[in-house]
Amino acid sequence: MTPSADTRGSAALIRVEDSVLAHNYHPLPVVVARAEGVWVEDVEGRRYLDMLAGYSALNFGHRHPDLVAAAHRQLDRLTLTSRAFHNDRLASFAERLAALTRTDMVLPMNTGAEAVESGIKIARKWAYDVKGVPADRATIVVAADNFHGRTTTIVSFSTDATARDGFGPFTPGFRVVPYNDLAALEEAVDATTAAVLIEPIQGEAGVNIPDDGYLAGVRDLTRRAGCLFVADEIQSGLGRTGHTLAVDHESVAPDLVLLGKALGGGIVPVSAVVGRREVLEVLRPGEHGSTFGGNPLAAAVGTAVVELLETGGFQLRAAELGGVLREGLGGLVGRGVTGFRARGLWAGVDVDPEIGTGREIGERLLREGVLVKDTHGSTIRLAPPLTITEEELRGALATLEKVLTT
Repeated sequence: MTPSADTRGSAALIRVEDSVLAHNYHPLPVVVARAEGVWVEDVEGRRYLDMLAGYSALNFGHRHPDLVAAAHRQLDRLTLTSRAFHNDRLASFAERLAALTRTDMVLPMNTGAEAVESGIKIARKWAYDVKGVPADRATIVVAADNFHGRTTTIVSFSTDATARDGFGPFTPGFRVVPYNDLAALEEAVDATTAAVLIEPIQGEAGVNIPDDGYLAGVRDLTRRAGCLFVADEIQSGLGRTGHTLAVDHESVAPDLVLLGKALGGGIVPVSAVVGRREVLEVLRPGEHGSTFGGNPLAAAVGTAVVELLETGGFQLRAAELGGVLREGLGGLVGRGVTGFRARGLWAGVDVDPEIGTGREIGERLLREGVLVKDTHGSTIRLAPPLTITEEELRGALATLEKVLTT
């Protein structure tokens, strides 16, 4: 039996959501009903250019035909077994994902936060079993202004008051140092350090890009200190910055890489920890798991995502169109934009506070048919699907110029 369509308009649906949904989000007032490629359509039929791409979960656009086809084929065969049994899609997914990321092994999970939690557990287990840190003494060094998720363990080392306040007591074992500061990082690392966990580019903080050499410095420091380098590439990975991984800009190979968002193609939640065999092999049966992790549907879609990236075409496209994005934003500096940071098809844009907050700019762009999302203060993020055309990208930049200058 086909469910009946909800024919209520945007305003009515928003009112219903407000009354029955927990208020853990503050969405822009648009109700999306259909989407394809870089365009979405609301319930009234108005079209918008999506310049957020689900925080990189939609790197390949909405309903990419290859990914939708892979999901349809798998839905007709098998969706879930749990890891109590093998399934015929998981081996190929793990094999090809490891090859794409030049790693040895894969731990499949579902959400990005699960990947981060898994990375933390693996790093601690490695510290006790391999490094010889005394029981329950392992520490992990993280960066200020990080965003790795919102579970209780992860918010324990957040410096964002909104994420932390009211959710204590907090999980111990973390040391916070300034981002992009190798001297502070070296001072924080000691014999108890299991890992350094950082985002190669801090997305939620406003697309903060470290100095050239920082990632290589983290890799060198962790090797000398005998601890792990764990890179959270959940937003920055899988083509977004013009390389498969953001660490590839400095030819750095972390011990563990955390993946998510785009790995599910905007269809199903898929995440993974990939890395060195001698690190991931510290896990034994029963020590970690997930009922849905590595399910056949996720593996089928994830394999199709890897296939899209194996040619390098999306990475090249992000790099080339990234030049257009930087050029367009550069022309707005002093004309409503006070500064920006961009790599590939990803930018944090600081708007003159006298013009408006990031939220207000997002609302003005919404009225002009462009979807973005604000972050802190007067900063907005631009992260369109990697399938966007140059004409569409220039159109979005022209709309941003119109909003900021008229």
